[in-house]
Amino acid sequence: MALPGWRSRRVVPQRSDGELDAMAAAGAVVAAALHAVRAAAGPGVSTGELDRIAEAVIRDAGATPSFLGYHGYPASICSSVNDRVVHGIPAATETLRDGDLVSVDCGAILDGWHGDSAITFGVGAVSADDEALSTATRESLQAGIAAMVPGNRLGDVSHAIESGTRAAGTRLGRAFGIVAGYGGHGIGRQMHMDPFLPNEGPPGRGPRLEHGSVLAIEPMLTLGTAETVVLDDEWTVVTADGSRAAHWEHTVAVTNDGPRILTLA
Repeated sequence: MALPGWRSRRVVPQRSDGELDAMAAAGAVVAAALHAVRAAAGPGVSTGELDRIAEAVIRDAGATPSFLGYHGYPASICSSVNDRVVHGIPAATETLRDGDLVSVDCGAILDGWHGDSAITFGVGAVSADDEALSTATRESLQAGIAAMVPGNRLGDVSHAIESGTRAAGTRLGRAFGIVAGYGGHGIGRQMHMDPFLPNEGPPGRGPRLEHGSVLAIEPMLTLGTAETVVLDDEWTVVTADGSRAAHWEHTVAVTNDGPRILTLA
């Protein structure tokens, strides 16, 4: 999450094609780390072990974990289980159980450029509600990605994410809470940059998107409230009502040929 700063910009900051390629290389490292985490996750596996796996993949690729040490954060991934929305701290003492819903956020720096992505998955068999929640969140992300075209504005991406959430809710027959106060952000040689990207709002507002503009798009939905609480560790964000949450994210560039996802393997 970054602080709102779009009012001072007319265009979301742009990168050259070569810089986009460099960001895609960093993003591929993140994708590989998330793939390894997903493959290793299962009942009895600790979130601390998932963190170790992600860090090993990142360092083996010659990259550096973005999260480790960021404002004092103590790990290479954020592992948010069940009612945790974001910024959950992995621990050797926390083991996954059948039916858990897990969101893992990961970032890497390669040659000075950042990649940032998040996935949500179930451990073993998850409930139909949890499956719907993850699906709706991913569809909201896809709607935001589709709005990353030249000439659109930042608010058009926010509105697309919100519309994707509402459409998924209608199709799945469930209402989803859009987490208040958290959203996407600019990204490049720093992990969190202006502008802040809300996950809802009116279209047609904010700076324009042009070829080379890059945003990390990250909808966060719940099965209940939009309100959250930060735990005593000063990092972990949980839903205020204990409902489950999901988080999906990609780093995405605007190009004249359509949206380019920079966090793919």
